[in-house]
Amino acid sequence: MPHHSHQLSLKEKIHIIIEGTDTPAGKLFDVLILMAIIASVLVVMLDSVLYLRLQYGRLFFIAEWFFTVLFTIEYILRVYSSPNRRRYATSFFGMVDLLAVLPSYLSLIFAGTQYLLVVRVLRILRIFRVFRLKSYMQQAGFLAAAFKTSQHKITVFFLSLLLLVTIFGSVLYVIEGPENGFTSIPLSIYWAVVTLTTVGYGDISPKTPLGQAIASMVMITGYAIIAVPTGIFTAELTRTMRPQLQPISCPNCGKFGHATNAQFCDRCGHDLHI
Repeated sequence: MPHHSHQLSLKEKIHIIIEGTDTPAGKLFDVLILMAIIASVLVVMLDSVLYLRLQYGRLFFIAEWFFTVLFTIEYILRVYSSPNRRRYATSFFGMVDLLAVLPSYLSLIFAGTQYLLVVRVLRILRIFRVFRLKSYMQQAGFLAAAFKTSQHKITVFFLSLLLLVTIFGSVLYVIEGPENGFTSIPLSIYWAVVTLTTVGYGDISPKTPLGQAIASMVMITGYAIIAVPTGIFTAELTRTMRPQLQPISCPNCGKFGHATNAQFCDRCGHDLHI
């Protein structure tokens, strides 16, 4: 009998280990990478503490570059073994994988950029794939879908908000002027943003009665509109999560609208297709 066997290439073997979570080797690889990601983020955070950096600076430096080289090799292997390299490189995880190593190399030119390595924490999102947390991924899909359907409304809202703070800032610049700290329109717009969002740093504040009156209007307006994008997103999320209804009336009780593929009425239990 002729023996037919498909000998896996090196590229296919690497792809199975890196992207496959069904095999013991693939799951072990993912768990080790997740542990390395957490450890590397902790190293970056601890390195930002001055007294720890003075005492263990060299150890942190070695650890950072160890993880950088490790993740660089991993990124190269992912690109090499990917069936569609361009698709992986431009995907969300592909960009995150690249950003996980880029700051270290940039730090050779621009000092301090190595602290941007905390972006590696985004790679922990792979835990949903590794441990097959499908329910969480489904909920994330609902959020993404709701954001996509509401993005036009939210964009219009933020553009309107931008016009509003520009007007308020310009008016305060004219009323208060440089002598009261409003030295330019951009700085006045910054004050309007801080006030409208009810943050209120207090570094700039109106001194004239008219300016204070307008500031009060800005604050009240901020409370009135701060819930608008939340309401838009919540409404879209509710609509996304609501099951799609088929336009069928129950022949027994007359209820209109039933879940997709429903065979019986959810009110009286009567067969919908009689």
